Amino acid sequence: MKISYRWLQQYIDIPESPEEIGQVLTSTGLEVESVEPFETVKGGLKGLVIGEVLTCAKHPNADKLSITTVDVGAGAPSQIVCGAPNVAAGQKVVVALPGTTVYPTKGEPFTIKSAKIRGEQSEGMICAEDEIGIGESHAGIMVLNTSVKNGTLASDFFNVQSDYVFEIGLTPNRADAASHVGVARDIRASKNRALKLPDVSAFAVDNQNLKINVDVENTSACPRYSGVTISGVTIAESPDWLKNKLTAIGLAPINNLVDITNYVLHELGQPLHAFDADAITGQKVVVKTLPAGTKFTTLDSKERSLSENDLMICNTAEPMCIAGVFGGIKSGISNATKNIFLESAHFSSAYVRKTGMHHQLKTDASFRFERGTDPNMTVFALKRAALLIKEIAGGKISSEIVDVYPVKIENTTIEVKFKNIDRLIGKKIEHDRILTILESLDIKISNKTENGFTASVPPYRVDVTQEADIVEEILRIYGLNSIELADHVKTDFLASFPEKDITRFKKTMGAMLASNGFYEVLTNSLTNIAYKDKIKTEYEAVEILNKLSEEQGILRQTMLFSGLEVCAHNINRKQKELRLFEFGKVYGKTSGKEGTGNYVEEERLAIFITGNFETENWQNKTRPVNYFDLAQAVKLVLERASVEKTKQELLADAAFEYGIKILKGNKEVGKLGKVKSSVAKEFGVKQEVFVADLSVDLLFKSANPKFVVQEVPKFPEVRRDLSLVLDNQVKFAEIEALARATEQKLIKEIIAFDVYEGEKIQQGKKAYALGFTLQDENKTLTDEEIEKVMIKLMSAFEGKMGAVIRK
Repeated sequence: MKISYRWLQQYIDIPESPEEIGQVLTSTGLEVESVEPFETVKGGLKGLVIGEVLTCAKHPNADKLSITTVDVGAGAPSQIVCGAPNVAAGQKVVVALPGTTVYPTKGEPFTIKSAKIRGEQSEGMICAEDEIGIGESHAGIMVLNTSVKNGTLASDFFNVQSDYVFEIGLTPNRADAASHVGVARDIRASKNRALKLPDVSAFAVDNQNLKINVDVENTSACPRYSGVTISGVTIAESPDWLKNKLTAIGLAPINNLVDITNYVLHELGQPLHAFDADAITGQKVVVKTLPAGTKFTTLDSKERSLSENDLMICNTAEPMCIAGVFGGIKSGISNATKNIFLESAHFSSAYVRKTGMHHQLKTDASFRFERGTDPNMTVFALKRAALLIKEIAGGKISSEIVDVYPVKIENTTIEVKFKNIDRLIGKKIEHDRILTILESLDIKISNKTENGFTASVPPYRVDVTQEADIVEEILRIYGLNSIELADHVKTDFLASFPEKDITRFKKTMGAMLASNGFYEVLTNSLTNIAYKDKIKTEYEAVEILNKLSEEQGILRQTMLFSGLEVCAHNINRKQKELRLFEFGKVYGKTSGKEGTGNYVEEERLAIFITGNFETENWQNKTRPVNYFDLAQAVKLVLERASVEKTKQELLADAAFEYGIKILKGNKEVGKLGKVKSSVAKEFGVKQEVFVADLSVDLLFKSANPKFVVQEVPKFPEVRRDLSLVLDNQVKFAEIEALARATEQKLIKEIIAFDVYEGEKIQQGKKAYALGFTLQDENKTLTDEEIEKVMIKLMSAFEGKMGAVIRK
């Protein structure tokens, strides 16, 4: 949301700089994402002056060029070569001096330099209006009818206005701040200053010549509807001050009437709609819903099919407008409009939100109605707009204000206790300060006692509905930075048993993977409906009812396919060495009778590696990545998550050529392996891809925030190697498990530093070269103790695995 600094100053005194006000707004909960300068003419006409052409002669070396001398108020005249056909002595012109950057209406900005043009020196440029961004014409230079002093700044002559624009990241609950007055209210509360609302006391009915009746049939969808007629208006271009204000916040001026409704919307936060009164059949407005399937053509010339929940503004014959969302093509304002009916209403946020979603329409009006507008602002906004229309577009107010408001929306009453304020804020604030803050936010106080009070919250504060919300209002104005941290907060933070936080866990795990050369990716949970036939899972696919396309027709059942899409995207752009990971969710549903069933949602960690192990370089010869590179990354993840005592089983999965499942007890932690070449090629990936798919939930539950600190052992480690010949079906994990079960105390690490299968050993066999690191933390191991351990290990391998020890 854009807010103009100069516009804001109409409603409250602001001596602070834009940057300072930005900090004030951010502290009150209206986060200012940026403060950008704005000028009514891009570049502000800086470096441009008004000059007078003293002489004009033909260029000796070019028929279409002239050599002029121009008085730019700098003493000696400047010689300027000009190509305009209409340049002549005695003219007042706009001159861009050397070093000036000009911003043309079309094209990129460029800088004027002193230069020789066809052999003649030129010290600047005499400008056409399109060359400096104030018009479209390029027929010739601008010739001004003025007697201002030579050297006068062009920015002063053309009254260029400068401003600053706040880009506010408005949260959905702060509908009350979706206007300049709404933002000014927060400044009032923070700085304890008076709010200056527009004066509408001059509103008066001029005649009763144009009466439009109003009938609200659906009062739940439209609790309040106000309107007034104005006759004899003239549709024309808006004055500069109005166009400048709208342009500053990113709106394109259209005509005086439409611009006024937009102006009041962004001033007060109350959407308005102007109908051509002569197009209202039967001189009556009816607010109602219509049967589903009714056709209606909106302002964008699209025919839309209405739902039974779409609230419509109709006349006696047909619909004219989708209430709170979009106008119709027949009843809108045109250049021929003379009489208008001005609408100001309070529509149900639920109705407007459903309608906007149904028709995929988002407008400034629906943005505010969806979040909730002020029912008490409709008449005030009408008066404000009507007075502006009389001032700018002429006309007469030709009816009394129609105000259909059958059931008044009352303030929300909340009982508040001081002790709860102190408890939630963590600091005792003076009672008078609390009450002052709330009253500055238009929250009325009654029944005040030593223990608490009753707060009466106006309807425009749709987000304040309970005691905790009142405390939040106090805190955001009092200031989070004004709350001192107590000593025990630090103690709690450093407690022995910190609370487990899955967000922090994922961040830590991601940082660990990133430090090992992996890049995090983020893909869409919506995926191609064709993928559901490529994989068999225990759950059915969850299809999207209102899918945008077949490519986003289901919720993904696996992380594999979206990851392969990412791999293909990068490989196609010559990025072939990929190490990727993603935290994401997979979905499914259990089958049930007549389409019923339970939905399943599970978070996964997917890891992908493909390409070469490292980029080619002069020191090391590279190699393709393999399964064991992926296994090493998975090992790091399991160690960081404190997943211990796992077992492995061969993976039987149609998408993998080979791989393993990792089990902890009877629960599957995840799987890893090589993607089938045929599957990868379907995504355009021709190189080998290795994938791991792990359960984030199981990793997180296993992770232990506690850690143990112990002294580094003083006694040395000992390394002993062993070569075994085993059945080729025996996995290293089985060897490691048997070794640790045989010697539980002294073995610190076991590695396989060579594996061999080939013609030099018996068919069906595999040779492992193993390294055992032994250490006793309490003493230095003797040769006898080491030998005893190795004999015990060899006996276990021979007896339980049928191993042959190679000596």
